[in-house]
Amino acid sequence: MIYNLILFIISVLPIFLIGFYIYKIDKEKEPLKLLVKLFLGGIGSCFLVLIISALLKIFPIFYADPSNLNLIELFINIFIGVALVEEFSKWIIAYKISYNHEAFDYLYDAILYCIFVSIGFAFFENILYVYGNGIVTGIMRAVLAVPSHACNGMLMGYYLGLAKLNDLNNNKDLKKKYLLLSIIVPTITHGIYDYCIFSQRLIFIIIFFIFVIAMYAYVLKKIKNISSIDRKMKYKDNYCPNCGHKVESNFCPICGRKNE
Repeated sequence: MIYNLILFIISVLPIFLIGFYIYKIDKEKEPLKLLVKLFLGGIGSCFLVLIISALLKIFPIFYADPSNLNLIELFINIFIGVALVEEFSKWIIAYKISYNHEAFDYLYDAILYCIFVSIGFAFFENILYVYGNGIVTGIMRAVLAVPSHACNGMLMGYYLGLAKLNDLNNNKDLKKKYLLLSIIVPTITHGIYDYCIFSQRLIFIIIFFIFVIAMYAYVLKKIKNISSIDRKMKYKDNYCPNCGHKVESNFCPICGRKNE
């Protein structure tokens, strides 16, 4: 009984802490009903992953044991069969629930929404892995896997927010670009994370830890910067359509894009 309680706490605590932090720094709080819906949607996305993965198993490379694959086969297996499938499943849930919601009026909102979907996914996954493998796995996932899901959610949300910003300003080309990036970028980071682990080679393990530290630092900095923006997104607002930062002159001070 006590052991099961410990497993539950280890499974849930990192999810709660990340969700609480992301919600706390939001300047204009989002409806809790919407956030709960996104979190539950994240759990639901796990079942969408199972369906898509089952369909992909018509191709032998997607049901093979990763340890039996060469590096090229492993790349295809991980980046398409795992990373793309999982990130697309989370993306479609976040998009359908939040993109046209009336509460979506800040750039940071998209980050909050996508992270809540991601930690919903991580919650379900964590319960399965921790109860199946024990306390050590739970601790490792609390430090690595769960924050990694949140980081992927942040990257997804950042580009989804830029897509919304350009949508409001009737820039259809940039909207399409950022919608695509909101799937591609988290797929790449997710793929690098898993590929380094499953390659089981020392050089990739070293790359893995460098990558994780760099990603955590970048995401935390980005979250703090974007959460500090206190202006709502609106038509002809003074946001840079390229990177989402406030623009007070003819050029964005961050990326240098001309403010047209």
